[in-house]
Amino acid sequence: MQCVSEMEFSDEYWMQCALELAQKAAAVDEVPVGAVIVKDNQLIAEGWNHPIQLHDPSAHAEMVALRQAGIRLNNYRLPDTTLYVTLEPCIMCVGAMIHARIQRVVYAAPDSKTGAAGSVFDLLQSEKHNHKVSVTGGVLETECREVLLDFFRKKRQK
Repeated sequence: MQCVSEMEFSDEYWMQCALELAQKAAAVDEVPVGAVIVKDNQLIAEGWNHPIQLHDPSAHAEMVALRQAGIRLNNYRLPDTTLYVTLEPCIMCVGAMIHARIQRVVYAAPDSKTGAAGSVFDLLQSEKHNHKVSVTGGVLETECREVLLDFFRKKRQK
């Protein structure tokens, strides 16, 4: 699937695009997380985990996509955008999303250890922020979770 849009696509469509990017991360032995950013039903940015490869603890899929979106839109603010990610974002990524003014986050699998979009922390809906981000979880959860479980299963077998 090449993720381009000529018509209105669903959350499942965009999450499938993010899942394909997660598989790119797995192929280079990075934790398989992928993300896309969409505005007006157009793909504007994509990313997958690169922290090991780039020696950069901030190179999470979401951060890579946020950086790319900022460059593409020539703005550090990303209003009216939706970020799709295969794993619930961490605190670092959620902080960047709030500062970027992302409108909506859609994630697949919850992260019971570091999830910051409602599982462990609920930072996107915090009353302390002047910007609230709408959150939808569980889109293609089974498929995305299975990619993660398979990756770590193979790691343990080595």
